[in-house]
Amino acid sequence: MLEFKPLGVAPPDIQDYADLFKAVFNEPEVLSTRFLDWLYAKNPVGSAFGLNAWSDGELAAHYAAIPVVYLINGKKTKGLLALNTATHPKHQGKGIFTKIGNAANELAASRGYEFVSGVANQNSTDGYLRKLGFYLISPLEAKVGIGSVRTETADASLKPYWDQAAFDWRLSNPNGRYSRKGEQVLADTGRFGIKAVLSLNTEKLDPGNIKTSATPLRLWIGLNPGIKLKGIFMDVPQRFKTSPLNLIFKDLTGKLPRFDKSEVVFELLEFDVY
Repeated sequence: MLEFKPLGVAPPDIQDYADLFKAVFNEPEVLSTRFLDWLYAKNPVGSAFGLNAWSDGELAAHYAAIPVVYLINGKKTKGLLALNTATHPKHQGKGIFTKIGNAANELAASRGYEFVSGVANQNSTDGYLRKLGFYLISPLEAKVGIGSVRTETADASLKPYWDQAAFDWRLSNPNGRYSRKGEQVLADTGRFGIKAVLSLNTEKLDPGNIKTSATPLRLWIGLNPGIKLKGIFMDVPQRFKTSPLNLIFKDLTGKLPRFDKSEVVFELLEFDVY
């Protein structure tokens, strides 16, 4: 019999999650205890939120999100960014994802969170849309090339909000390697000579003491109606994409507008791929 319990972020809890991810995924080193402690316990907006499903003393499934603040029509609005879901191989095929996801979203609404957003891959998108009531805003665009990435002022009905404390925390990601070029914050992609544009830093936040990069190749992933790519850029070839990155959204209040990609700003800074 399944028992749902709120997600904890103490060291023993973090170890349980790392062990579950190791049993489920092919790259457990990415979801290390050090990374999960940073992601779940150190976020200045709030500790991770979610549910665990236990079966006879064993962690059967995990559904986690982190608190975020978005500007929705100019108003600071607190919600959640869904990040990690996993079901132990022994318990897969039992519909646990649907049960734990819906229970977590109901609990989030009762706690005053107004939305849940997420970036889903090809395998998980259908489950979020059909079973958990999310809708697809758009696949994120992915461009690579030589030149500059700039942004012009554009109206955005939905835009993540960053203050200095949250920005400092984001750049302390233990899995990330960051540099800068002017106001841009760049992330190492693991591919020789290619730096991802993590942030255009239009809020003029201080990125701290990080090195300057001279690497000319740029990768930009996201949605931004004001983006300007100057130089030679092209869509990232499909063969180099491990999976589409789909921006999904769920209104927990029944009162928020439905967002179109043309009015949304969402970039690499907003989630944990780099």
